[in-house]
Amino acid sequence: MTAPAVEVRPVDLTVDPPPDVLRVLRELRTQRTEAELASDVRAQAMTVGYRLFGAWLDGVLLGVLGCRRVRTIARGEHLHVDDLVVTASARGRGIGAALLSTIEAAARADGCRSVFLDSRPEVLGFYAGSGYTPHTAVLVRKAL
Repeated sequence: MTAPAVEVRPVDLTVDPPPDVLRVLRELRTQRTEAELASDVRAQAMTVGYRLFGAWLDGVLLGVLGCRRVRTIARGEHLHVDDLVVTASARGRGIGAALLSTIEAAARADGCRSVFLDSRPEVLGFYAGSGYTPHTAVLVRKAL
């Protein structure tokens, strides 16, 4: 018997994000409340073209990926992944890879030449397994 396939599809952001989407996002953004996340997702969708994809297995949402198309002088037209989170109980089951594969195909179809994202060190191995390599730019920050 074959394992059920992961179903990846866009999440409708013309309405409030569903509670299961917010629950999954909170696994990555633990410092934020669900109300704050809902507000942020709506604002991002309206101002910078943020898109959210969900990954379902047997009707249960197990992962989400939020991204936006960006054009910069340094990187040209590319897709930037803001959020990629798979529930702790579903990690290692191909959910993250299915999400990345879906948005990579969409980015290629939209004329993007690359995908960029920020990552925590502990998940770099996952991204390397999906063909991602560290970028030479160093991310710096100043709190204001």
